Amino acid sequence: MFWGFFGLVSDSLAIDLGTTNTRIYIRGRGIVLDEPSVVAVSESEQTRQILAVGEKAARMIGRTPVNIRAVRPMRAGVIGDFEIAQEMIRHFIRRANKRSDLARPRIIITAPSSSTAVERRAIREAAEAAGARQVFVIEEAMAAAIGAGLPVTSPTGSMVVDIGGGTTDAAVLSLGGIVCTQSVDVGGQVMDEAIMGHVRRVYNLLVGEASAEHVKKTIGSAIVPQSGDGATMEISGRDLASGVPQRITVTEQEIARCLMEPVAAIVGTVKNVLEQVKPELAADIVDSGIALTGGAALLRGIDVVLREATGLPVFVAPDPLTCGVRGAGQALEEMRTLKTVIQS
Repeated sequence: MFWGFFGLVSDSLAIDLGTTNTRIYIRGRGIVLDEPSVVAVSESEQTRQILAVGEKAARMIGRTPVNIRAVRPMRAGVIGDFEIAQEMIRHFIRRANKRSDLARPRIIITAPSSSTAVERRAIREAAEAAGARQVFVIEEAMAAAIGAGLPVTSPTGSMVVDIGGGTTDAAVLSLGGIVCTQSVDVGGQVMDEAIMGHVRRVYNLLVGEASAEHVKKTIGSAIVPQSGDGATMEISGRDLASGVPQRITVTEQEIARCLMEPVAAIVGTVKNVLEQVKPELAADIVDSGIALTGGAALLRGIDVVLREATGLPVFVAPDPLTCGVRGAGQALEEMRTLKTVIQS
């Protein structure tokens, strides 16, 4: 089945369909699209109309009137709203192609390692309904490992921890396959929610997703400062008592403390996978270490926390945000070599 896929033309796409962002790679052109996985929908009793997709829709989050919703159709890495996901994929494919005369594209698309056969079929069917001629699925952990430059087809063990927006996938790979893996529904969005919950409990202030994400990226850390409050920043929101806007100052120390729970869940997942590893592969990982990929791998100090928890070398892969789509794109470019990692 794979041989008909060789000799691909430029309308072959690799899609990293993420909870937070969707990225598209076109063979021969590289990454051509990187947009939030958000769709703005206008709803009435009779109709539902797509108003905006991607960056334009993301700017509407928390700012829409009653009849408009900014929707994330992906939840924990799988499709939560099939119809809207289909429209989002179709829109992104058209935007990536930028030419109406191209044939219906062949697509390699990522799916969480823990996703079920039903969930993977939903992803495949959404891509087909969006206009794909042929769809292949690659596990997110495998795509991330390829994008991080790990030797996934060699007989040595490699380990990747892909910390995305909705899920964290920890996997050990060897000989083109995943030997053991575990996923947890913890990622960048759960970290944002932890910050929102903390600000609400402590300051009685309601802040939005974008504000919480900005705090995480600016002063967020997996390590509580040993002395003092660390860095500080101002954040604005609505006071729940008075109902009026208010500005407060939060510290690196308090943000690190409220992120301890999601970070601990990630550490626990990594340890659970390591407990399943055979001795020969464990010896390889001692030498090669653990690669961190995904946007939340950029949380300051998370590599240090994992290094201390496991006693193993831990490193953040180059450009961890795009490892998934680059790995899927490499599988697209090197289908003959990497055909064992792709599911038809």
